[in-house]
Amino acid sequence: MTVIAELIASELKVNTSQVSSAIALLDDGATVPFIARYRKEATQGLDDNHLRHLAQRLAYLRELNARREVIITSINEQGKLSETLEQQLLSADNKTRLEDLYLPYRPKRRTKGQIAIEAGLESLANKLYQDWTLDPEKEASAYISAENGLEETKQVLDGVTAILIERYAEDANLLQKLRKH
Repeated sequence: MTVIAELIASELKVNTSQVSSAIALLDDGATVPFIARYRKEATQGLDDNHLRHLAQRLAYLRELNARREVIITSINEQGKLSETLEQQLLSADNKTRLEDLYLPYRPKRRTKGQIAIEAGLESLANKLYQDWTLDPEKEASAYISAENGLEETKQVLDGVTAILIERYAEDANLLQKLRKH
């Protein structure tokens, strides 16, 4: 709670004690207009605008922290929570960034990319991704296999494309850069 109070206080450019008092009053069921009119002494003079922003920001940060806990628990249960990922999740300052980081670990339906990986195309996708000078059609011909349902190079390349699309779509840093652009 003190971290949230400190963050809101720095955003509003007021004392942490003012924000902590306002949070306590809000948690006790007081409304923003009531606090602004009758509890100015407790908040050391926070006005209606400050209190409205504080209440909105408080709700958002609490939702963000609750979601963060759910995400960390989910990834940890999958056995995929690394120290680096946990630090990234803990430092995410908005819901969008948090969800972008969770995207690769979110339980999902069986996708075209997953089907292509199951058919053994991930190594080809990695190979083509790492060396753009390779001829995709030539490389794909080695992966044609009726057993895996890949009877022509177009099917192989479609599978590789699906793998790479998912990889790009789940890259949190790339998504952040694209949003800024």
